[in-house]
Amino acid sequence: MKNFTYHNPTRILFGKGRIADLDDHVPDNARVLILYGGGSAERTGVLDQVRTALGERTITEFGGIEPNPRYATAMKAVDTARQNDVDFLLAVGGGSVIDATKFIAAAMYHDGDAWEILTSHGSVVGKAAPFGTVLTIPATGSEMNPGSVITNEEKGAKLAFMNAHCYPQFSVLDPEVTFTLPERQIANGVADAFVHIIEQYLTYPVDARVQDGFAETLLRTLIDLGPRALRDPKNYEVRANLMWTATLALNGLIGAGVPQDWSSHMIGHEITALNDTDHARTLAVVLPALMDDQRDRKTGKLLQYAANVWNINEGEDATRIDAAIAATRDFFETMGIETRLADYGVGEAGIDHIVSALKDHGMTEMGEHGAITPEDARRILNAAA
Repeated sequence: MKNFTYHNPTRILFGKGRIADLDDHVPDNARVLILYGGGSAERTGVLDQVRTALGERTITEFGGIEPNPRYATAMKAVDTARQNDVDFLLAVGGGSVIDATKFIAAAMYHDGDAWEILTSHGSVVGKAAPFGTVLTIPATGSEMNPGSVITNEEKGAKLAFMNAHCYPQFSVLDPEVTFTLPERQIANGVADAFVHIIEQYLTYPVDARVQDGFAETLLRTLIDLGPRALRDPKNYEVRANLMWTATLALNGLIGAGVPQDWSSHMIGHEITALNDTDHARTLAVVLPALMDDQRDRKTGKLLQYAANVWNINEGEDATRIDAAIAATRDFFETMGIETRLADYGVGEAGIDHIVSALKDHGMTEMGEHGAITPEDARRILNAAA
């Protein structure tokens, strides 16, 4: 196991009715900006619960944050926060709303061009407004980590940043608010969490038994409960376990002391920037092809994954690896997620664009060994076509 430092300051308020506890965790004199996405938070009554819990605090609201949140929209929210002298942010939504809120929190106090926050990957952030979250879509784990991804349509870029000032102070996780989610969002959330775990697990062995064991349990949980969540959308225990699994998938715990490979995400981000494909679906396209392409570098962990996650123990090494990759693709497709670039209208010209974008954004040494280049990504994308 590698050396590591682990610290996560986010307080989790988990379970039924916990939105009411906002009153105990938002300062009494706070001037709050509530940030949300489309109309679902209003239609489902979640926003009303939030407003009630905040009581007599001064509240401003900003809606319309998109999936794959846009830089221009976030900057409008920054203007709203400054104009209303806001000193506390509250994200009500899924990962996109929370990611946008992290950027807004940092941009509120940034001198100069806020795009620098993203091009520096967060290194220029020295302060951020305090914020909390009310999670409505379990998927990204953004409710318990300091990372964010923002899309700038004008620049044709989707970039990530991370900074310790951008941890949520608290996050409310009430599984009941997920009962009304469309099947597509549930499927996307399961796939997103699955690949988050894989990116921290499927590298090379470093005898990190605890982290590996946690990761394998989380993966098996998603494999078991993902399809059940689609069949039985109001099963509280299923939704509770999925919600907590998605949070644990990216709160730093399983990634402590182990090598990580985020190349599926880096390549997937460029697909989304190209044609706005759902983030999780880009991952389901890239991951199986990348696993096959990188099997020589990942042999030990692929065999461990085959045995401990899929119970594949018979046959030659290559046969077991083939079966594990096929099982991964089948799982995504069982969740209703197509796994080929052609399913999303990406052909040869699109692959050329993605490879060029990886070069433009400095993604030239991806993977746990820094050995995946944009031209390697081309080979992977061609295999995923």
